[in-house]
Amino acid sequence: MSQRGEIPFLLHEISVSYVELSRRPGECMFIIGEAVIDDAVAQADFCCDLERCKGACCTLAGGRGAPLEDDEVLELKKAYPIVKEYLDEKNIRIIETTGLYDGSPGDFATNCIDRRECVFVYCENGIAKCSFETAFLRGEIDWRKPISCHLFPIRIRGFGKDFVRYEEISECGGGRILGKAQQVKLHEFLKAPLVRKYGEAWYKIFVDYCNTKLVTEQKSATG
Repeated sequence: MSQRGEIPFLLHEISVSYVELSRRPGECMFIIGEAVIDDAVAQADFCCDLERCKGACCTLAGGRGAPLEDDEVLELKKAYPIVKEYLDEKNIRIIETTGLYDGSPGDFATNCIDRRECVFVYCENGIAKCSFETAFLRGEIDWRKPISCHLFPIRIRGFGKDFVRYEEISECGGGRILGKAQQVKLHEFLKAPLVRKYGEAWYKIFVDYCNTKLVTEQKSATG
């Protein structure tokens, strides 16, 4: 990290530093409150194209399911008796054998099947869907799904501050194409989970930065 330029101030009790921390040429980060954000989050075009990806983010290989915040473990336990009706018998057997989740405080995750799909996923018309989200949208529970799922393809890692980055994977190629075609930015598409995670005041500051960044880059491109 070789460069640092910042304009610190307080807004709605959120400490804000517009900071550019150089990592490699063309790659920067900025800080808002307790979040250190990859510049790609501000710039990427994205709008999920479920018909193309078929819910691939719910079935990615990796050995673990969705990362969970500690307080989400209780939400899983509360919601399971309701979402159970959406799950295949195979999923239910695995849950009854291995449990709803694994890990320890600060490192919980949902269990998965064959080191791939989350145990809470079911298939509808060839598309992998989240049983929690289905129950939420039908008014059966008041918790939508793990915030890590709601935010994807944004990923957050905690090391004192939240490190917020855009995870660009091939399975989401359709979302990048659709976002560009419809002129939807990643931060616009993910407004609801970002507000859920950080609040309205934080999101407003974040969008202001993203818009300023976009205007600056457009002026630079046109000379």
